[in-house]
Amino acid sequence: MTRADIRKAQVIAPNFKRRLSGVTATVVRLVPIQSTHIGIAATGPVIPPHVPQIPLHTLITMPRSGPDGPRVWHARRNIEMIGGLALKYLLGKRLKLVFTSASQRKQTGLTRWLIRQMDAVVATSERGAAYLEAPAQVIMHGIDLDGFDPPADRTALRAQLGLPVQGRLIGCYGRIRASKGTDIFCTAMTQVMSAAPDAHALIMGRATAKDRAFYQTLKDKTAESGVADRFHFLPEVPVEDMADWYRVLDLYVAPQRWEGFGLTPIEAMACGVPVIATRVGAFEQIVTPQTGALVPRDDPAALARAISAALAPSGPLRDWAAKTRPHVTENFAITREADDLVTLYRRLLSQG
Repeated sequence: MTRADIRKAQVIAPNFKRRLSGVTATVVRLVPIQSTHIGIAATGPVIPPHVPQIPLHTLITMPRSGPDGPRVWHARRNIEMIGGLALKYLLGKRLKLVFTSASQRKQTGLTRWLIRQMDAVVATSERGAAYLEAPAQVIMHGIDLDGFDPPADRTALRAQLGLPVQGRLIGCYGRIRASKGTDIFCTAMTQVMSAAPDAHALIMGRATAKDRAFYQTLKDKTAESGVADRFHFLPEVPVEDMADWYRVLDLYVAPQRWEGFGLTPIEAMACGVPVIATRVGAFEQIVTPQTGALVPRDDPAALARAISAALAPSGPLRDWAAKTRPHVTENFAITREADDLVTLYRRLLSQG
């Protein structure tokens, strides 16, 4: 475990959830990078050993002030905002409270009240900021460009992973559930593959207990589609192995009905893979006409047309692929996200 010295911690990043989630992944990615610029530590019940961290119980006994006077408490969930308020007002800790909102819907009364207690609010997209009643700074997510990059030999990698070496692979990754639009992808790809005999659909992700019936329905329907042999349902792989599964693709599809932000299109593009996505989350700020296409949400026919157009002999797939990596490098490096947040922390700390 990378144990941080609470006396030197200028910023605390709580992660109060045990299971892997997008918020957890954000904390795990950012804190090690930010720790090279500012005294920051994560805290929570399950923090990976490589992340600078302090045990949860030390929050109660930590010195009232940090090395600069107050500390920054950066919450990303309601429970973490409540925790920061309890530390500040019940235990007398000197804290500047920050909340990052990725939501794109009207907040509950409790959430709105909690947000009003914050010293600063961050939104992960312009669309998300529009839902907030408080002023918010937009800081979009980024990714580790060293961990996600184009393949040296895509054909060899496909063979290594047991995938079709020939043909075109179209992927859809993430949690298997209705909000992610996995069923929309399957319906669209059934149409696409009926006319494109070299196309294959890769579906990867985990279905939680409440979504297992949904997942089974997808498998049953695709089994009756006439192109069942080209649907590949793959088990979830560790985060550190995901880049290879993007690298084998010709096209990545993000068919979500709803999304807070959505990192998978950025990860795919960093690996040199074009993206077709729905107009939800931050996708309209991520996918450009030079790197892919956008379609309405919940519209399998529109998605099928866009995929078919991209795969056509005169389609834009090759041109898109050439521009994806430069686009992500310029706009979505995780170092940029980390730097912007550190600048915000320093501003709050300077206010005393």
